[in-house]
Amino acid sequence: MFNSIRYFNEISTINFENLEKDFLKDPTRIAEYVLGVSDELRKVGLNIIKESLEMMNQFLKESNKRKNDWVVEKNVRKQLITSLGAIDYTKTLFTNKDTEEMCYLLDRIMELSSHERITEDAEAKMLEEAVQTSYRRGGEAVSPVDNVSKQTVKNKLHVLRFPEENYTGEKKVLDYLFLDADEDHVSLQFRNEKGDLVVSKNGYKNNGMITKLVYVYEGIEKESPKSTRHRLINPHYFCTGNNEKTNEEFWDEVYRYLDAHYDLSKMKKIYLNADGGAWIKAGKRRIVGITYVLDEFHLQKYIMKMVRHTMDSMEDAKKEIYDSIRKKDKNDFRQVVEKLHDCATTEQQHKRIDEGKDYIISNWMAAKLRLTKRDTIKGCSAEGHVSHVLSSRMSSRPMGWSIVGGTKMSELRAYYYNGGNMLELVRYQKEDLPKAAGMEMEYISAAQINHYRNGERSELAKYSECMMHTLTLDAKKKAWFNGHIWGL
Repeated sequence: MFNSIRYFNEISTINFENLEKDFLKDPTRIAEYVLGVSDELRKVGLNIIKESLEMMNQFLKESNKRKNDWVVEKNVRKQLITSLGAIDYTKTLFTNKDTEEMCYLLDRIMELSSHERITEDAEAKMLEEAVQTSYRRGGEAVSPVDNVSKQTVKNKLHVLRFPEENYTGEKKVLDYLFLDADEDHVSLQFRNEKGDLVVSKNGYKNNGMITKLVYVYEGIEKESPKSTRHRLINPHYFCTGNNEKTNEEFWDEVYRYLDAHYDLSKMKKIYLNADGGAWIKAGKRRIVGITYVLDEFHLQKYIMKMVRHTMDSMEDAKKEIYDSIRKKDKNDFRQVVEKLHDCATTEQQHKRIDEGKDYIISNWMAAKLRLTKRDTIKGCSAEGHVSHVLSSRMSSRPMGWSIVGGTKMSELRAYYYNGGNMLELVRYQKEDLPKAAGMEMEYISAAQINHYRNGERSELAKYSECMMHTLTLDAKKKAWFNGHIWGL
């Protein structure tokens, strides 16, 4: 850290004084003052980190343990992008005496993969931005002054793995629990590789995929006592696409969350609010005890389809349909449908009536529950949540995905809205990477450290009041680092 201290004393302090002088001359320019101080502090930080990296590399070159198996090949100038900025530093390429493997041992100790040029903190910032806006902005967010390409962001996204939740706390005891489910339709640039979209006989490309959304919540409450807006109580989101999980695996993931957090044996009902899609109904069969309820949005949508042609009698027709669903059976409902057909005059009107009839008949009990269990069933907000969680990033503006990209982004959106920590996610990607076996710490004598620093200490005598503890600290640094020199 000698050079960093020198830089701070000889350059930074002068720069800080000049910045303060300019601010005192014109106090309206506080923005320039803040930005100038921030930039100077960033430079000091980058110098400190650079020195630490080069110091560790020097420890490797001096290590007796390393010399047993590895020889110095050459010193190379490299750049590492951090959330503070880019660091240009020198590291050493070593060659193994037995296997002739060539390796930057410093990278191995820091668990940086081959040719990695982005640190975990910068990658976390990249994901935090990319999950909200775009690949391009994610690349720009890695540090204040440096960026990476949107292709790099995409490559990082495509290989993301997400951790399974490991909750071991006390299970909640509730009477009712609610699941809402819906999907977003996403456009594809290609499915697996460019040029693989096929045009059907009808002239349509197979350039669409669905991203699935399920969220669990304990109820609904007002945002504040006097507010007219409501919010979900303890929501938890699950998302996936066509690539990562089968439908059964996706619903099994939902069940594991329910079973870990709630005492299902004491629960009266778990309501699944949805539009009746095939993949959603599969959830009812996959999770025992779920009661499927048709969401109000789609029920109203199809009823409006059926009565649109009745003009002035529309409200009466709607009431008759609702009453037949709420209080009667399918035959009574079919009789109402026949009356609507009698009033229809065009083929299109007849078609809309039949579409509505088929939809409601196929979801009959779910529609009846929606209209009869108002005291316990909550309104379904799936349409709004699809827009908020998925569409706002993936389909509300013209954009195209691959199946892998669309799937991974949907999962990253769920991770983000569940309050996931991006730095922990980045580190999780490395959990399964093999590490070399540990080795005993190499202890360095004070005499060796003193010899190593003698040249620098004479040059920096004027800073001695800042460095009274240098010898002891250097010994500790070298001992700490050598504890991480594995069986190289």
